[in-house]
This record gives sequence, C-alpha cells and structure tokens, in this order.
Amino acid sequence: MFTTRPELTGSFGMVASTHWLATATGMSILEQGGNAFDAAVAAGFTLQVAEPHLNGLGGEVPAIFTTAANPVPTVLCGQGVAPAAATPAYFRELGLDLVPGNGLLAATTPGAWDGWLMLLRDHGTFTLRQVLDQAIGYARTGVPWLPGIRTTIDAVTTHFREHWPSSARLWLEQRADAVRQPALADTYERLLAAAVGPTREAQIDAARKAWSQGFIAEAIEDFGRQAFRDESGADHAGLLTGQDLAQWQASYEDALTVDLPGGWTLAKIGAWSQGPALAQQLQLLRGFDLEYSGGRPTARTIHLAVEAAKLAFADREAWYGDHPDVPVKDLVSEQYADQRRSLIGDTASLELRPGSPGGRTPVFAEYIAQGRGIGAGEGKMGGGLGEPTVRTDGVTRGDTVHIDIVDRWGNMISATPSGGWLQSSPTIPELGFCLNSRAQMFWLDEGLPNSIGPGKRPRITLSPSLALRDGQPRIAFGTPGGDQQDQWQLVLWLAHTVGGLNLQAAIDSPAWQSAAFPSSFYPRSWEPGQLVVESRHGEEVLGELRERGHTVVDAGPWALGRLSAVSRDPETGWLRGAANPRGSQGYAAGR
Repeated sequence: MFTTRPELTGSFGMVASTHWLATATGMSILEQGGNAFDAAVAAGFTLQVAEPHLNGLGGEVPAIFTTAANPVPTVLCGQGVAPAAATPAYFRELGLDLVPGNGLLAATTPGAWDGWLMLLRDHGTFTLRQVLDQAIGYARTGVPWLPGIRTTIDAVTTHFREHWPSSARLWLEQRADAVRQPALADTYERLLAAAVGPTREAQIDAARKAWSQGFIAEAIEDFGRQAFRDESGADHAGLLTGQDLAQWQASYEDALTVDLPGGWTLAKIGAWSQGPALAQQLQLLRGFDLEYSGGRPTARTIHLAVEAAKLAFADREAWYGDHPDVPVKDLVSEQYADQRRSLIGDTASLELRPGSPGGRTPVFAEYIAQGRGIGAGEGKMGGGLGEPTVRTDGVTRGDTVHIDIVDRWGNMISATPSGGWLQSSPTIPELGFCLNSRAQMFWLDEGLPNSIGPGKRPRITLSPSLALRDGQPRIAFGTPGGDQQDQWQLVLWLAHTVGGLNLQAAIDSPAWQSAAFPSSFYPRSWEPGQLVVESRHGEEVLGELRERGHTVVDAGPWALGRLSAVSRDPETGWLRGAANPRGSQGYAAGR
C-alpha cells in the first residue's frame, strides 16, 4: 500500500502533531529526559505561536491520557465554562437567536493555560520555564508564515480595520519574513515571573493563580467592558468577569470507554464533547460485514459508514451536552445500536433521525426543528468567522490543532487544543492574545442538554481519542476539523482495524465526510444528503455513491483530514508514529 511517508518505528519516543515546530519541540523535551506530558505541554504552547489562526492562549484544551503506572484512561478537561451572566434570557433580550460565532459575547472562560499547567504539575517532571522556553523564543523571533495564516488574515482584514483595531495593529502590520508576537511573549514571561514557590508544583500553582486571580483576569474583565462588532452585525460587550476566571479551574474525569470487536476498547471524552459519536458509529457498524479491497473501502462500506454517522450525529444534536441526565451509557450501548441499525438502508437518508435511548423522547433546538440552517452554508462546511471548518472544495479557513505523544515508559496522551483563534475576538492589546468564541456551540432554548447557562461547558467538537487492546493502551489519535473530527477518525479506525493498514497508510487513505446534520458553529448550517469525498476513491466508487442517493462533492485527491497518531506495542515495546501529509504541515518524529 502506497504511503506518503513511512510509519515511524522506534523504542524511545514518538511525537505527532499538526505542525512540524510543535513536533520538534515535543521531541526535544523527550530527548532532554522529559516524559510525554512534559512534551505535550511544551508542544501545546508552541502550537499557540505557530498556528495562531487555529488555537491560542485564550482557548481551551481537552485531552485523554494513560500513565505508565495506570492503564485506565483519564480525561483532562481544559474546557472553560459559560460566564455567570450567560443565560438564554440575556441573549434573547439582545434580539439574538444564536450565540454569535465571534466577538466577546461568545467567550467562555479560557481553559488552555490552567489545563496545560495542571497536567504539567500532576504528571510532568519539568519546570514551567523549561516547557515555555521554546514557545517564548518563537513568539519573539518569529515563526514561518503558513498559507492558512495569510488566508485567514486576508479574510478578516476589512473586519479588523473597521471594527477590531487592536487586532489590525497586531496582524495587519506583520513583517513579511516571519510572524512575530512580542506582546504574547511578554505575557508568558509575566506569568513565569509569578511562578514563585518552594517546589516545582507550588511554582506552577502560583502561575495558575496569576492567570485566574491576577493580571490576566483583570485585563480580560477590563477589555470585555468595551463593545465590539460580532457576526450578529451589532456591537456587544463581553460577559466574562474576573470572578468567572477565579471560580473555574481545570479538572480530571473518567473517560467514556466502549468495548469493540477484536479486543479493542475505545476511550473518549463524555457527552460535553462529540466524542461519544465515534463510539456510536462503531457500535452501529459492528452489525455489518465491512468490505475493503487492497486497503480501500468499497462504496458500500462508505455508504454504511456515512449512514451510521447520520444517526450518531442526529443523537448528538438531540442528546449531548454538559448535563447530568444525558443517557450516554444507553447511547453507546450495543442494545441501542441494535435498535437503530435497521434504519440504515441501501440508499442515502435525507432525514435527521435521533433515537429514543431508554424510551426517552428526543427534542431538538427550535432552530433545527424549524429547518433553519439548511443550505445556509452555501455549499460550505461551516461558515462565518467562528471556528472555520472545511469547505466542500477542501479549502480550509482554519480549525484547530492536535498532538499525540507516547514515551519510552509507556505514558500516552492525545490532546486537541483549540479556541482563541486570531479571528475569534479582538486582541487584548496588553496581553497579545484574544478570547475564544466557544459559546457559539450552545443553544439559546431553555431546557436542552446543550442550553447555555452559567457554569456550563459548551458541547464541543474537540475529540481526542485513545484505544486499548486487551486492556493495554495501544493507540492515541485525533484530528482537527470541527464536526468532521469523529468522521475522519472513523476513516482511520476502519482503515487500520478492518482494512489492515498501518497508521501512516490509514492516515493517507482517501477520506470522506457528511454534511447531513447541523454544524456546531454559527450559522449552524447543514446540507441533507451531502457527502464530501476525496477523488482518490475513484470514479466508480463515487458513481455508486451517487446511485445510492448521496449528493457527492469531489473535494480533490488530498483535501480531507489532519489526522495524527502514535502507538505502543506492550509486548515488544515498539513505538510508532504517523502524521497527515495534507497541507504539508503535520509531521511525526521519533526514534
């Protein structure tokens, strides 16, 4: 099977990410004696500098990991919550029926700093200075221009000039040779200066406090009192206060685990993410004989996968959210999949069909129930200035980043940092970064699992993965891509476990994605029946998919997915790594 590059093999450590600088940073930490968690934190901060249109210091970080001492997967929740003032009534009084996709009104408490630092404190071994040094250096001396950074800035130039002057000063006055962020470097240094204490752990906690109760919180509250234009077409001030930041901190929780054929166990984040959707798709598909020929899926296999995705993501819209009554165990159970599998026929469904786990009655947001958003993307996957996902022609306006790492001791982590994109909201001048716009993923209806409310996490698309086999951690994997994340991860999973491909070949294999359910991002568009595929599947496959009733969009040969993965064989100790070649940006490194 052709691969764009080899699957890396070694025994010392493997790092795979969406940018070569982050991969190099993570690997350098391993070479210095750090573990996978030290490397992940250093790579995460480097990604904030290297891919500012895809993540930032004002964003968030969910991750899933296992340690050498404990194979039970744990979730790191570095996803912030809605401010105390964020209620459906408040937004309705502003005349809004959706949370805007950008601007201050859409911000949740930033979670990346506290999430990364808690992970470093509890599972790392390096000091904060050691893991921040390279990111600070890149922010001062500059990083190479990526085509995506230029494209994003070009898209928002007029908006910046007319409405966000602080962002215009930072991003429209960049020099041609490199992207520099000196104010961001200064902020990192100020946080380091606050990291004072008798132990490494105490120093890290002091830096966390400087964020949540110090100069960061003060600057965010002061800046948020100003009103700026957002995607609603009006000017709005923010809701975040210093008290909101002081009352929130990152946390750990048990991973959602689902046993699958072949001795596999999939570990995902719970229903405050879209993570259970991958488990639901795989439970539905276990009832079919999936066909691969020469490592490639047949048209029938793609059809079945797409129809399974439609059912899983319809459930996502009806059931998922940061709510104690989400029936997540029912949703990912074999019994529920058995009930739903009969809905998958030989032709494409054009309906949004949530199920009734445990006999419960599904309820959609009124926006969806009224059919609003259908076709609003004008043929694009996602839209607006919020988290820009992937267009049907394969062109990206950004999305997020991803990191997978395994070290020689057996520590393993998969993390999907996001938010705080340079286009999310106006730059806070004295801090050099902007806030996230993650609250756009809430609904403004009352009483839904994903209704906006004080202290609630939005139902995010960020969805890192970890898989065990026979109880031992084997693979960490994931991808950016908004609503596509758990569809592209399905492509990798099937290619690897059914098609028999190694990790690199599975990442290289031609991908697909459905747009037949509401986007998680403003303006919440969807295209019933639309199926986006890479042309390398071949015209015969594309033709059969059309015959089955799918509205097939050819994205070109190499357009979909930004997957990366690492693995460990517990019997031999061999480590492996692979990364996405699309866009010539993601890399794996290891030895």
